[in-house]
Amino acid sequence: MLGYAAVLLANVRHFYTDDTESQYAPMWVMLGRAMRDGRFPVMVPEQWMSGNYTMEEAGLFNPPQLLIDLIAPSVPNLAVYATIVKLLFSILAGLGVYRVCLVYGAKPHWAAVAGVAFPFTGFFLFFDTASWMTALTGTAYMLHAWASSVRYVRGKSGPIPVFVFLYLAISVQYIFPAVESVLMLLAVAVGEMVVAERPFWKPLGGIVSALVRQWSRLGAAVRELAPWWHAVGKPLLRLVVAAGCAGLAGLLTFLPSMLSAKVSWRGTSQINNDQFLTVPWSESLNASLPSTMPAFSSWWGYVQPLPMTYIAWFLIPALAFVDWRKAREHWKEFVSIALVAIMALMWTAGPGTIGPLRWPARVLPMLAIGLLVLVCVLLGRFATVRGWRDRLIAAGVLVLALWVRTFSADPHDVLWHVLAAAVVLGLVAACVWLARTRGAAAAALLTIAAMFPIAYYQVWNVQPNIMSWNLPADRDEAKAAFPKFSGGTTIQLGDRGLLGPNDKSLDGAYGSLVFGNYAKDLELNYVQGYTPNGHFYFGEMTCMRWDGSVCPDAYRRMFTPEPTTGRTLADLMLIDRVVLQRAMFPDADAQPAPQGWHWASYPGHEKWISVLERDGGPISTVNGRIADAHNVTATSVSESNTSSSVRVSSENGGRVVFARLGWPGYRVTLDGKSIPFTTVAKSFVAVDIPAGTSNADLEVTWRPPGWKIGIATAAAGLIGLGVLQWLWIRSRRDDEDDSGDGSAETPERQLAGAVS
Repeated sequence: MLGYAAVLLANVRHFYTDDTESQYAPMWVMLGRAMRDGRFPVMVPEQWMSGNYTMEEAGLFNPPQLLIDLIAPSVPNLAVYATIVKLLFSILAGLGVYRVCLVYGAKPHWAAVAGVAFPFTGFFLFFDTASWMTALTGTAYMLHAWASSVRYVRGKSGPIPVFVFLYLAISVQYIFPAVESVLMLLAVAVGEMVVAERPFWKPLGGIVSALVRQWSRLGAAVRELAPWWHAVGKPLLRLVVAAGCAGLAGLLTFLPSMLSAKVSWRGTSQINNDQFLTVPWSESLNASLPSTMPAFSSWWGYVQPLPMTYIAWFLIPALAFVDWRKAREHWKEFVSIALVAIMALMWTAGPGTIGPLRWPARVLPMLAIGLLVLVCVLLGRFATVRGWRDRLIAAGVLVLALWVRTFSADPHDVLWHVLAAAVVLGLVAACVWLARTRGAAAAALLTIAAMFPIAYYQVWNVQPNIMSWNLPADRDEAKAAFPKFSGGTTIQLGDRGLLGPNDKSLDGAYGSLVFGNYAKDLELNYVQGYTPNGHFYFGEMTCMRWDGSVCPDAYRRMFTPEPTTGRTLADLMLIDRVVLQRAMFPDADAQPAPQGWHWASYPGHEKWISVLERDGGPISTVNGRIADAHNVTATSVSESNTSSSVRVSSENGGRVVFARLGWPGYRVTLDGKSIPFTTVAKSFVAVDIPAGTSNADLEVTWRPPGWKIGIATAAAGLIGLGVLQWLWIRSRRDDEDDSGDGSAETPERQLAGAVS
């Protein structure tokens, strides 16, 4: 909390920037409003390529996220709400690091150092907590899954915590925490096998030798493996099964995206290497100078304007105060932690794209976790200040090496780098003095206290925030300033890149224009939305990008007839209003309006927009989502976001086109019998009606692709968890019976232990 206060003193909107203000927080409001109205918003057709929420990072099957959504509409200031939510998850992440350190034997005060340090590591502070909300939540859950997995393998806890935290990490609907969880589980399994008192390779080698040379010894070799199996193999198998159950339960989170990838921007399964956001080891290991500005390619060129690779001021110098002779005697106990750090280090350096996984710098927080846990466990078990003068010299050499690398990456800020090195050396000396005179806990306290002014400096030093969209945080003020459109579906044709720095305010462009998910803050029905996935063919047809911006040709395309229907895109989409950004179309309203449209006047907004509206009023609510009916009489009977019920008649056969984007998952029936459907322009759902159809019931329904499989696997996962929990309780009861010490726990205590 103190660290958050320091950051907010430097920038009160630090935790409400970039994707948080433009994607996540508005989506919380929209999803919360839908659920309050009794709708589960898996699909919102009017939002077109951003309206398929089984493909967005919405966390539709993540209970804590749904609670955040439900509360959001009641909070007028989204910056305040996002900051509180992120504080809670940062505390959860810090406690996760703390738990991981404890399970590997760190003393509580050094475990606390690691826990407090992690939320203020460079990439996590400036990207995950500032912008990429699902990375923050998924990492927090993954950390607790790590600690719970180790406790489960060692018999100190049951399978429920492992299952719950892994499921939550998966169901945030962001792929990186899910993949990182798999790597973490692999590291835990390897580490637990290595550290076991009964190594598996000796009896396993005996089995292999018997198979190759002497079959008669096979039985004895197998019996030699049995103690290892009971002590290590069986617990690891249970961990694998528990993780598999969580994966089965969370499969529904990613099945729709996987089965819809062929029409999305993320449809590639290729592995490509490029330099964008790939971090060389010379930068990712330069982790302790607060002034570090690493050198690698990103949106801002080569030398980065943010301390992305910074981890903690003490991390590298602390290596000089570890009793390495004693640590080497216990090297096996650090295998899991080291594997996590090594895998993250390898990943951050590339390849640049692995299917849906892009931008390897996103794994820098995982590297920070591995190194923080490793160093703080070493300090918690083997810290020493004996020979402190020599160790101070060694720490100075390490800081000098960091300074050289930092200066080499960013030579223009040499004075800041010298000052940062001096501060770190001074803090090291003060911690050594405290450790010698007051004890290790006092040194740990100073280590923590120094993090807060450093966090303040790092945030203050990069103002104004280069990532901020500066969208209005107060929804009531934003709604009051915006044009009073009279309902209907609106599409905006504009480009966020045309906004100048002074335009990004409520008195400026944001009083008239929307980008990203800003329309959801205003509770308006816009086609525009923020989508990292998109619909490839719709995006190509409208030249619409991830943030809702379009190209200058979009106006022509919107009013050009589609060849097979003769209807314009505006008609096929059932658009009621077209808002033109004046900076992109400065003289549009000086030209005649398209047929069936007129220029509408909204005083006070003329500087920013021109507005086209339908001559006869909105059409989006006239006949359901029927956009075109060729040789068919089609009358809407009922509509929902996921279904259209239509009464159709056609003497000679025809076609009905719907204002629905052709995502995979649609099913069509005519009088209860399944019939095929097609798409117009690879975008609009269309149904061919057979000749001779009279007053037939046409049902067009959409369900997330793979939803039946997902429900079945979720049920299987829960059943598997129940079996594992029963086995764990039974094994504890058997152990207590075998001990015969009369200290058996009650069922209530067993249940409490199971969820601890």
